[in-house]
Amino acid sequence: ALVLRLVSARAARWRAADGGEELLLPAGVDPQRALVRALRARALAWYRGRVEEFCHRLGVPVSAVSLSSAATRWGSCSTRSGIRLHWRLIHLEPALIDYVVAHEVAHLAEMNHSPRFWAVVERLYPDWREARAALRRAAATLPVIATAAADRGRFASED
Repeated sequence: ALVLRLVSARAARWRAADGGEELLLPAGVDPQRALVRALRARALAWYRGRVEEFCHRLGVPVSAVSLSSAATRWGSCSTRSGIRLHWRLIHLEPALIDYVVAHEVAHLAEMNHSPRFWAVVERLYPDWREARAALRRAAATLPVIATAAADRGRFASED
């Protein structure tokens, strides 16, 4: 469980707590905005590490990683801008995040959804079919934090 606490501090910080984690937010700031900012920072750090791991497995150069708030996509990959992953994936279990990362990294080898692409995904993440189905089910369980239009969309596909 995640516990939010308002404290006398200048910046948000995470710490371990009994049964989960605490996010210490500076008093006097908008807690919703501070929470989203802290989650986005944590997401970007986590995603960069996972992209690096999957790029090494595939033997491709590590791509740039950035965050997205796309309405219908968990991630995207482009030769120009690198891999973009939705910041709200951070709410999901690590295995589902890994599936999305593996899917996007596979696009670095195959920029399509051909059988060759899915063979690359299979090599990176053998249980991708189960993860894909679980991801579709999990999309409806994400907490609603921000009310920005960009974060209200459905998450129907990975890219």
